[in-house]
Amino acid sequence: MTTPSLIAAALALAAAGAQAADLVVTSPDGRIALRIADDASSFGISRGGETVIAPSPLGLELDGQPAFGLLKLESRQDSQVDQVIPLVATKAASARDHYAGTTLAFREAGSGRRLFIDARAYDDGVAFRYRMASTDPVKLRSERTAFVPAGDPACLVTPVDGGHEAQFERQRISQLKADAAFDVPVVCATPSGRTHYAITQAHLQGYTGASFRREGDALRLQLSAVPGRPGPAFVSTGGLTTAWRAVMMADRAGDLIASQLVGNLNPAPDHDKFGDFSWVQPGKTSWDWWSGPLEGVKPDLAAYKRFIDFAAESGFRYHLIDAGWSHGAGPCCEALPSTDIARAADGIDMPALVRYAADKGVGLLLWVHWQHLAPRIDEVLDTYARWGIKGIKVDFMNRDDQDMVAFYQRVAEATAKRHLLLDFHGAYVPAGLQRTYPNFITQEGVLGAEWNKMDRRVTPRHNLMLPYTRMLTGPMDYTPGGFRNATPQIFEIRAVMPLTQTTRGQALAMYVVYDSPLQMVSDDPSNYRGEAGFDFIKRVPTAWDETRFIQGEPGQDIVLARRSGKTWYLGAMTSDEARTEKVSLGFLPPGRWKATVWQDGEGVRQVQRSERRVTRQDVLSLSLSAAGGAAVILEPAP
Repeated sequence: MTTPSLIAAALALAAAGAQAADLVVTSPDGRIALRIADDASSFGISRGGETVIAPSPLGLELDGQPAFGLLKLESRQDSQVDQVIPLVATKAASARDHYAGTTLAFREAGSGRRLFIDARAYDDGVAFRYRMASTDPVKLRSERTAFVPAGDPACLVTPVDGGHEAQFERQRISQLKADAAFDVPVVCATPSGRTHYAITQAHLQGYTGASFRREGDALRLQLSAVPGRPGPAFVSTGGLTTAWRAVMMADRAGDLIASQLVGNLNPAPDHDKFGDFSWVQPGKTSWDWWSGPLEGVKPDLAAYKRFIDFAAESGFRYHLIDAGWSHGAGPCCEALPSTDIARAADGIDMPALVRYAADKGVGLLLWVHWQHLAPRIDEVLDTYARWGIKGIKVDFMNRDDQDMVAFYQRVAEATAKRHLLLDFHGAYVPAGLQRTYPNFITQEGVLGAEWNKMDRRVTPRHNLMLPYTRMLTGPMDYTPGGFRNATPQIFEIRAVMPLTQTTRGQALAMYVVYDSPLQMVSDDPSNYRGEAGFDFIKRVPTAWDETRFIQGEPGQDIVLARRSGKTWYLGAMTSDEARTEKVSLGFLPPGRWKATVWQDGEGVRQVQRSERRVTRQDVLSLSLSAAGGAAVILEPAP
């Protein structure tokens, strides 16, 4: 559809919306309403009586079949769901799945073809998807789905990048380049500022990923096509169930962080097939790639043991052996035909190394290129399970089309079957697959700290965008922990022993703020021993019982609280400006608490450690340098 036609369609829908009878789904608390036209042509969203998404197009762009003509509502089946779902190794111990739902069945006049729309309204957002129940194959060029944000808001957007590793910038919808594609999530606020919202997707299994292009005042959905496959973006052998189109909503931008909406739109784990997932153990891992060279990495048994020894003495659960360990391996980014990822390089006895690590209480994780894994998933994973490997990091997919989405699910299922953890790098943005396969413990799809080795884009402002954007959709393997801290003014690019553009205080805060149940401790062991703040990293958990946003603004600052057992952890980060965060402790239960504080010191690599007794009536004052941060442990006082 061309830009003028989409604009005309949106305007026509808006005019018709005043006359047509909308089908409304209202959230349990009554604040959010999702309205769908009774001919399935458009939808709109409001919250608290304010328009969030103005009338916007609905529908499918079929390939090889006539487009749907006039649709008429045939039936409506409503439902109410309120359940608590126990979670494994994530940002909370459980998720409340509470929504009003409906399935709308539409029939096409004349042909009898049917289109179903499933819709849900939660207290923190809405979602809808399309279904076709036919047993005949379905082909799609794309969807007609578009979102028309009310009031031309300034939104946080990031351009589509193969590895989903780009910066977020604030732009009005009308200012977005019409020839550019934008990734999920798109994070906006209504003109009044009373509702902050994120437009994203969920439950891609059996479908394909998508991005947005601006057409007029709308964000038009564009399905990702399989590279080199001409014709439709999506092909099914029979019938159709699309991904969910989701809009998360909250009073403040940071309140979206605790939302479970994306996960709740995905199926629960199949316990009949896999049993329970209590074997999934979150934790921190040492990592041998970040501090070393980009190229020319060779297997080094002594180096592997040095990192394993460091993990053991630090109390870390894992060590990740990155590129170069396998037989015939070349540079990390190339999938050479000579590489055999079911064999270790000469001089590396992997089962013996696994035993060496296990004797020290450390599990090993292995890096693999996806192109080496895809043709022989079962053989490779059976080998790793036999060796005693605890998980894999799969890299360089850099796609979210139908074939790649299917590959993710194949690997998630195959690793779950063998009790292996899974970390995808070069990955698309999460869509909730972690809910179905809790062993899929983290993924990249973020411009993370590894880029400090290569360019200057990982700025303090970028770091303060991520909690309010990318992190809303699921865990992110940002790979924090760089202890060679610098300011942006003195930062320089180094491939070996790289620097960061933040203070030591911010390096610590990331372990609370950034959600990743498998969390890297990325630097070389020599940069941690005896260093200020490392005692905090050794203590901080990586999975949580509860997450609460305290305060902050995207790109500027954040204070986030997370609970593990009875102990609370605070992370505070600031961007380019020094600030003092006044943190009310009203979220604490009654009683006296011991507060241990690590905050920026005089030098960029210094932290001030202090202790005090506090209660929930107190306000904690945290002094943050520019590009700085602070971390706090709050535990019941004896």
